[in-house]
Amino acid sequence: MKFASRALAAVALAFLAVGCARSKQPEKTVIQNTGSDTMVNLAQAWAEEYAAVNPTVSVEVSGGGSGTGIAALINGTVDIANCSRRVEPQEIEQAKSNTKKEPREFMVGYDAMAVYIHKGNPLDEITLEQLAEIYREGGKITRWSQLGAKMPPEADEIILLSRQSNSGTYYYFREAVLGKGHDFKLGSRDMHGSKDVVELVSKTPAAIGYSGMGYATPDVKMLRVAKKAGDKAYAPTVENTLNHTYPIARPLFMYTLGEPSGAVKKYLDWIHSEAGQKIVVQSGYVPLSQPGAPR
Repeated sequence: MKFASRALAAVALAFLAVGCARSKQPEKTVIQNTGSDTMVNLAQAWAEEYAAVNPTVSVEVSGGGSGTGIAALINGTVDIANCSRRVEPQEIEQAKSNTKKEPREFMVGYDAMAVYIHKGNPLDEITLEQLAEIYREGGKITRWSQLGAKMPPEADEIILLSRQSNSGTYYYFREAVLGKGHDFKLGSRDMHGSKDVVELVSKTPAAIGYSGMGYATPDVKMLRVAKKAGDKAYAPTVENTLNHTYPIARPLFMYTLGEPSGAVKKYLDWIHSEAGQKIVVQSGYVPLSQPGAPR
């Protein structure tokens, strides 16, 4: 009996030791990160790589659009909001009013907004004005033949693919291409995500759409874009984005409420490091020309 009691005591001590060892393991810190659909693949790649080198930190990423990220920031329910556009002054005031903290902006990379057409479309380049005439309310270009592209009769009428209005990509395209005070034509197919635009273009010979360059596939063509007729047209590439020759490139941002600290600050510092910026390139986007110094 004494032997049995000693054995049971030994087992109990062993379980107690295991329990103590487990209790000493550090708890995971969770960083909530949401927003831009353009950035969601990049944000997920960052999160996975960071978790591999910092197993005590988990970055939970979700998309939904820049508007979704900004709304979460305003409500104080997110640690980092991803945005493919800048937060507006009125949004900053809303965040300050709700949370008593001012949003802090960090530029984390660039995206060349690509204009996608079907790979079978013979067109190779386009001007900003032509794009505006295709997409803008009252625009006169409705057929590929008006751009000199010979398409089968059933595919000559241009099918417009756009994004939903809570998208930072939608917002940027409207401002940079259509121009202030102008809106989109009615009748476009407004897609939920960047990937959805590219996928539908690949299946629709008459379609045109816009999305981040990181979503390119072999089944679509990215047009070269010129500022105006007679100017040289440039492709959406890393080099052309950094030297400012591609005319519809934009910065990508992360926002926090107030000055970040602790795990959030360390994560943002890592994103600006060589390791973090390397993932920007691997994900099909454009790194900061001088990484390390947030704006």
